[in-house]
Amino acid sequence: MNNYRKPFLIAEIGCNHMGDMDTAKELILLAKNNGADAAKFQKRNNRELLTDEQYNAPHPNPQNSYGNSYGAHREFLEFTLEQHKELKNYCNSINIEYSTSVWDTISALEIISLNPKMIKVPSACNNNLKLLELLRDKYLGEIHISLGMTTIDEEKRIFEILSKNEEIKNRLVIYSCTSGYPVPFDQVCLLEILRLKSKYEDKVKSIGFSGHHLGISVDIAAYTLGASVIERHFTKDRTWKGTDHAASLEPNGLYKLSRDLDAVNQSLKYKEEEILKIELETRSKLKFKSK
Repeated sequence: MNNYRKPFLIAEIGCNHMGDMDTAKELILLAKNNGADAAKFQKRNNRELLTDEQYNAPHPNPQNSYGNSYGAHREFLEFTLEQHKELKNYCNSINIEYSTSVWDTISALEIISLNPKMIKVPSACNNNLKLLELLRDKYLGEIHISLGMTTIDEEKRIFEILSKNEEIKNRLVIYSCTSGYPVPFDQVCLLEILRLKSKYEDKVKSIGFSGHHLGISVDIAAYTLGASVIERHFTKDRTWKGTDHAASLEPNGLYKLSRDLDAVNQSLKYKEEEILKIELETRSKLKFKSK
């Protein structure tokens, strides 16, 4: 019997659309056609999220900037609420789940109004207590939270706030994550999945893994360790302009990940009988027989 949940694969498009709706829709379709269960974006209100100093500062990697300041860069990549509604409707039309990471309370209220099945809180914002309280009290769907660059005390605080709503465990998904782009293998720290399972499995709906590494082998291991939700950044071309493309999967990589997750899911079980049917003929031919 297979006690593993069917893997749920999220293609994190994020801002890899480069501010273009046609590119965003193309990436949704590519994600769907290559095995993803959900396509995820990001929503920011940059004036709430950034200080004036941060907004007006130059982009830390000018070669990836779409504006003459970091704020202008972020505004260029930002979709309006109406555009997110259009993306959600497009996802619905091709039968792939729509989701968005929200980085601030204004964005959260906007995305809540679209009533998606799930909303993500990124690692960068999981210490925004007002954001957590808002999602706890105003949103009825799944709350997904990444725990990258998060201390144990911050982790405890997240659960203290969310657990004030007793039914939250039925719709809370927490992700093991290392926040880097890309992350070297020796800093992925997959065994954090086991720590999260041991500590929180009875307090959440699912354990997830959000990966920023290269390749797909680590994701397979993450699923085997118990992360049933797998999230990877997704792009059409890793050489495109932007900070996230280098740590993203291209369509063929996403297809292989989906294929391999399904294969591993089918494989994770005990033998149902001592000698399987597939073994009977081989046993009769090859098994040692005493004379």
